[in-house]
Amino acid sequence: MNRQEKELEVGRLSERFKKAKAIIFAGYRGLKVAEMTDLRMKLRKSASLMKVVKNRLVKRVLEQEGLKDLGKYFHEPIAIASSESDPVAVAKVLVEFAKDHGALKLKAGYLEGKILSQAQIESLARLPSREVLLSRVMASMLSPATNLACVLVAIPQKIVRAINAIKEKKTA
Repeated sequence: MNRQEKELEVGRLSERFKKAKAIIFAGYRGLKVAEMTDLRMKLRKSASLMKVVKNRLVKRVLEQEGLKDLGKYFHEPIAIASSESDPVAVAKVLVEFAKDHGALKLKAGYLEGKILSQAQIESLARLPSREVLLSRVMASMLSPATNLACVLVAIPQKIVRAINAIKEKKTA
């Protein structure tokens, strides 16, 4: 890799760090090529991606972005997984994959200006997906309208029942 290629890669990584909602660093030593391919496919399905990059280049980007504290995780081969849309999705895929494949070790993460530990990544993975959260919000927003509609429908029903009761009483 010549100097220009390295500079391009640093630029791409820097752009990825800026755009990503969540970035997770994982050790992949011991994973087979087929397993890495499977992991990348699962990440792509969740609108995430994974890349293995030279540690020196990542450390350079971390210094540029003011994230020197993350540099301590780059002493062995590390893969960088990120998502520009749903931070929970990338965590879910990696945590699930790590359960089935012991060779994948979650090291750390970065979410909204905060460094995440392995335990925090696992708790992030336990959160419901974006779609589930949006549906819950919509349900709670529609709840008052639904309750009002039920009350408005109940009033005429009670009047009809009262009239029927009076009618039955007079005919009997």
